[in-house]
Amino acid sequence: MEKAINRQKILLHHLNPSSSTHPNESSSLHASACVAGDSAAYQRTSTFGDDVVIVAAYRTAHCKAKRGGFKDTLPDDLLAPVLKAVIEKTNVNPSEVGDIVVGSVLAPGAQRASECRMAAFYAGFPETVPVRTVNRQCSSGLQAVADVAAAIRAGFYDIGIGAGLESMTTNPMGWDGSVNPKVKMFEQAQNCLLPMGITSENVAQRFGVSRKEQDQAAVESHRRAAAATAAGKFKDEIVPVTTKIVDPKTGEEKSVTISVDDGIRPGTTVSDLGRLKPVFKKDGSTTAGNSSQVTDGASAVLLMKRSVALQKGLPILGVFRTFAAVGVDPAIMGVGPAAAIPVAVKAAGLELDDIDLFEINEAFASQFVYCRNKLGLDPEKINVNGGAMAIGHPLGSTGVYHNFHSYITNATLPPLITKAFSYSRSYIK
Repeated sequence: MEKAINRQKILLHHLNPSSSTHPNESSSLHASACVAGDSAAYQRTSTFGDDVVIVAAYRTAHCKAKRGGFKDTLPDDLLAPVLKAVIEKTNVNPSEVGDIVVGSVLAPGAQRASECRMAAFYAGFPETVPVRTVNRQCSSGLQAVADVAAAIRAGFYDIGIGAGLESMTTNPMGWDGSVNPKVKMFEQAQNCLLPMGITSENVAQRFGVSRKEQDQAAVESHRRAAAATAAGKFKDEIVPVTTKIVDPKTGEEKSVTISVDDGIRPGTTVSDLGRLKPVFKKDGSTTAGNSSQVTDGASAVLLMKRSVALQKGLPILGVFRTFAAVGVDPAIMGVGPAAAIPVAVKAAGLELDDIDLFEINEAFASQFVYCRNKLGLDPEKINVNGGAMAIGHPLGSTGVYHNFHSYITNATLPPLITKAFSYSRSYIK
């Protein structure tokens, strides 16, 4: 019983707002032996505090690179609508934003930073609001959110935006320039140059993830994403973007409004995927069907101190609790979530069983299945509305998008959610 009460205290600590600004104010949440059964509900208070909270989150639809709805849309025109949405829909004065941090991967750094600043001006931000980019590969968006949360917690500013942007049409994957010949002397350094698909094959081979397991995971991702779309779960988070589509044969331009993800395939079956040939290795198991699609998209999250959010009357969608980054062997880079999740959970004083929902990036089915199995997670708690194999993986944006796309409200307690991505980040919300 004593151990159970101690666990309860830790959980209640995370469910309670921080009371650092009002140390004398007591909470109505207390750890005790449960006398009402599992149905007993805890009541949260409106205690003011300095928690870092998420009050708004929006994204564009995710579209197939080079052939989807955003194939003729410039990167800054992708980012501007989501930056504008988090301000307009909350009525926050854009001049109050202390910083905009944008995760992005493929574009040259200086160019992408300028494009992001341009997007901020399109969205109505004044010149006094700074913008910067961050690149931590597939988890760049998550790192952007974590950077903003850390800055708010440190007192640098009270309000900030963590965003993500990737136009894989404009900036395709590939190495530009020469490689230091010294890399051949260091195996792990050389492995940094491996194509991502080969790292997926390495995971499958090293840890025995079968082709059938991978195809089944892909089918389930599409099924869940299709169900979520049909139920309207993505409708409120997607900002419609009016743009143009250019006919490649005639050059004719047509105005369109994009508001639905275009990569989800509701009718996908294991037998269909089983007919696809491996892409990266002749006798491999990674195919176009059990990998994430190359995608164009952008997203943004508005974070602030809880006390500021309450003062402004804004809804609190979630609380940013902790964050962890863990390095892994680059030859199997996709196993990162299996390394990072336990670190983040432990840092929060929690255990894996305390978490209600997990978001794990589905760059490839092999790494997704491995991480799920390694951690012993309940499949019904992971990517409940589908993942990147169905919805798409705009590299710099995915980490932001997964911050909010499957946040589910609970009648009694808000869920504790952990997010993790291929490059080993995780945090508890």
